[in-house]
Amino acid sequence: MKVRDVCRVLAVVLCFTFAFSLFAAVSYATTKGEINTSVKAAMDRFKKQVKGSTEYLKAAKGVLVMPNITKAGLGVGGQYGQGALLVGGKTVGYYSLTAGSVGLQIGAEKFDMVILFMTDEVLKKFRSSSGWEASGDADITVIASSADLTVDTLRSKHQIAGFVFDQKGLMGNLSVKGSKFTKIEPK
Repeated sequence: MKVRDVCRVLAVVLCFTFAFSLFAAVSYATTKGEINTSVKAAMDRFKKQVKGSTEYLKAAKGVLVMPNITKAGLGVGGQYGQGALLVGGKTVGYYSLTAGSVGLQIGAEKFDMVILFMTDEVLKKFRSSSGWEASGDADITVIASSADLTVDTLRSKHQIAGFVFDQKGLMGNLSVKGSKFTKIEPK
């Protein structure tokens, strides 16, 4: 084996090890209390990191908070997270997020996601579904945390707006397309 081939194999093994060690280190919540604690921390980060967040939250009919989503891949990838749906600032349900992908990808990362339901109609559709899929059941517009949108613009142009923030790790191509949100019943 040539030195160049050995380096490639080592690079792949190191990335693979890193990606799956991240999964091993992640402890997913099993209780409502653990999820609520993570959701509160993510909401604090959202308010600090996303421009206009306070106004967006006031205007939203519902807010789905998915803290600490873990994404990893080596050719085949996946992501998973647990969070809560807030209506009027109160938790009304718990959800998991799952997604898979195939293609040129390598690495792992963690991030938070907040999805704002700007109308009663889209919130009702989300709550009544048994497994809601982004882009399948509705389009979510992912908005940069530094975007300077007014609440009126957000509401008129984006019935469902998603914000991805507090990213940590080495992986690109963040998308909510194909993500499936399923209601869960934690202890």
